[in-house]
Amino acid sequence: MKIGLPLLFMVCIFNNATAQKADIDKEKLLGYYETQRYADAAQYLQNIYPENTQDIKALTQMAYCNMMAGKLQEAEKNYLKVNAIEPSNLPVLFSLAHINSRRKNAAKAKSYLQQIIQLDSLNFNAYKQLAVFEDKPETKLSYLKKANTLNPADPDAAYDLAMLYRDLRQYQQGYDVLKTAIVADPENFTLQQSQLSLANQLGKYQEVVETGEKLMKVNADPNVMNDMGQAYFYLKDYQKCISFYSMLEALDIQNEGTLYYMALSYRELKEYDKAALYAQKTIDEAVSDHISVYYAALAGIYEAKNQFPDALVAYKRGLTFTTSNVIYYRLGILYDLNLKQPKNAVSYYTMYLKNKPDPEKETEQIKYAQSRIAALTNPKEVR
Repeated sequence: MKIGLPLLFMVCIFNNATAQKADIDKEKLLGYYETQRYADAAQYLQNIYPENTQDIKALTQMAYCNMMAGKLQEAEKNYLKVNAIEPSNLPVLFSLAHINSRRKNAAKAKSYLQQIIQLDSLNFNAYKQLAVFEDKPETKLSYLKKANTLNPADPDAAYDLAMLYRDLRQYQQGYDVLKTAIVADPENFTLQQSQLSLANQLGKYQEVVETGEKLMKVNADPNVMNDMGQAYFYLKDYQKCISFYSMLEALDIQNEGTLYYMALSYRELKEYDKAALYAQKTIDEAVSDHISVYYAALAGIYEAKNQFPDALVAYKRGLTFTTSNVIYYRLGILYDLNLKQPKNAVSYYTMYLKNKPDPEKETEQIKYAQSRIAALTNPKEVR
């Protein structure tokens, strides 16, 4: 019988914690774990052990079962008992931070993570998670820099740090962070695509073109097209610039910026009628700072009418204006449930998670995206 790692871990705890207790039905408890009936397992253990038990392994086992069953208050109660007995237990502190994150108690979650750092100043995961809860850019930056220093190959920490550097207009630092992470994971599409905009800001136009051409063979992503069009413009290859932005226009996902570059490119090619046409289109497109929100609303209407291709176009057009957690998440669902394109679904679920959704306001969306990524990338492991 094949047992997954979390289940195997709990079985080991169970065997150690109950070796001397003949009144526990090990087969029954194992059956609960195998069928993921964690609430029943927790209740069974609570019936066996006295309420005032000081058995750390038993308390940890009950806490884990309650957490997996979604009974977060009971899980926290058990873990707090363990923490009182053994306050330097890092896995318990991480579990308490996780529980409070899920319960939207950000202050408590941060407190437990800070305790971990006090005990282990080189704990990568603690710094990485602390950055999620931090609102102050300078403090968030310090946490992400520390995490990246401890593990520069981690793609999530590298992405988050690079995007923060981008927001702070520290483009070279962001570029260097991504460059190191890409060396460790050269096929990571998200890291390479994110580096294109930084490379453009640094004037690395030939690199944008070369990398973009490779990425286009993997996924004809509108953001890649957008960056390539800009790079070709500054390389003075105006026809190539027009060709890429024309592709976006053909998909009806052009924006003010792409139309502006097309106008300038036609002007440089002395095709003045087309230059004037696209200059006017640029003006017409510059309607509202909230246009991506409007496209998301339009896409939602198309979804409600089962017009999924139209919804796809509307969502992607919204993305050409700005990154949007709402659109990334909805595109993941659209590709997943309606268009049945798992690779694209995973890509957009991943972009959603990497774009730093609010862990307090978007708890359920984060959990759902994580679960669907796991299911779509490891279909054979889904029970």
